[in-house]
Amino acid sequence: MTTIRHEQTAALLPSTDSDAVTPVTTRWTYEETEPFAITIAFATERGRWVEWVFARDLLIDGLTEPTGEGDFRISPDVDPDLLVLEIFAPSGSAAFTVEREGTEYFLRQTLELVPAGAESAHFDVDRLLAELSAG
Repeated sequence: MTTIRHEQTAALLPSTDSDAVTPVTTRWTYEETEPFAITIAFATERGRWVEWVFARDLLIDGLTEPTGEGDFRISPDVDPDLLVLEIFAPSGSAAFTVEREGTEYFLRQTLELVPAGAESAHFDVDRLLAELSAG
């Protein structure tokens, strides 16, 4: 099993009219055995990581157009060097910008490992069923 990891700093956008942005370390993970999904983890001030799992197709589409209808959305920013990530939860929402170049680099690595459209050949349904059956 091959795992691709990438770390980059995101900018947490202010929820008010203030101009202050907060840098947040993000850790992106892609596992060959979970070829449809990307996990992004955000470092908190308390030293914990908060993870979100989303479809790799969402990232592919989000490079060129706003995409996502659920709790995680991606879109190009007005600055062509940035992407916007938006997270919606019952307790609130947050918006981040990340550098497009680093994100595209990570995505290219995932596509070299598992090309788009070939995910099913890498997905182990039997393993998933065994995990679900185990509890």
